[in-house]
Amino acid sequence: MNTEQANNPLHGITLATIVERLQEHYGWDGLAQRININCFRSDPSIKSSLKFLRKTQWAREKVEALYISTFATPSPWRKSQ
Repeated sequence: MNTEQANNPLHGITLATIVERLQEHYGWDGLAQRININCFRSDPSIKSSLKFLRKTQWAREKVEALYISTFATPSPWRKSQ
């Protein structure tokens, strides 16, 4: 088992999956409000967003952080199992 990835909430999740889930959850307008980048504001698509995010590290980091805060962080209102 790779111990380097043990606490990485993004381990095994592709960038495409991240963008698709965020788009389904927030919509393009919601993503553009949360992360101010043109690929979410001007004629957005999954394909164009992935192309931009793969080349632009700072934008990818913001998208990954939004994904973690949206889906990977346990809610304080959720009962622990």
